[in-house]
Amino acid sequence: MIRTEEIATRGARAANGPRSRWIPQMLQLMKFGVVGGVGVVVNFVVFNGLWLTVFNPSRMPHGPLLATVAATLVAIVVNWLGNRYWAFAGERQKNTAREGIEFFLASLIGMCVPLLCIGVSRYVLGLHSLLADNIATNVVGLLLGTAVRYALYKFWVYSPRRASEREYRRVSRSTDLATEARTRVPDRHLRSARVEEPSAD
Repeated sequence: MIRTEEIATRGARAANGPRSRWIPQMLQLMKFGVVGGVGVVVNFVVFNGLWLTVFNPSRMPHGPLLATVAATLVAIVVNWLGNRYWAFAGERQKNTAREGIEFFLASLIGMCVPLLCIGVSRYVLGLHSLLADNIATNVVGLLLGTAVRYALYKFWVYSPRRASEREYRRVSRSTDLATEARTRVPDRHLRSARVEEPSAD
């Protein structure tokens, strides 16, 4: 009877194993998509707001470029907060500054993907229409850029392996310092005993 229950339990674990591993991954991916969608909306709103006001091209010729830079930076900050405190909340780093820098670099790399796609479309394939530019940038570039950013966030910025390695090094340093402190205490006591030892004379 016990043997039968053990076999049934192992079978249930084997059946639920892949599902239990994939469900958190899918939930995290969905959260990442929601955060990315919010970032797109923020980018759109900030860009158009600046374009219509302080960076209007009628008053500032290079205003749209500045509006693009400002909107992108604001969107990156919003995406970082959303990923740090929601999508990747369980893997966020203790060093906030380092995480922010790594997240910014990963976002910049992801931004380069649409530029690469439109460059290939225009200068390699020779496609110069508005439709081709939109497909290269907002379809192919957006999908590939999103995949690259997710991979960088998952396996670099919020990598569980990196977090465990940092924690291991921290614990090892603490253990080494504690061990060194314990070895020094008997030495001090021994020196004190030698000083207080009465002379044989």
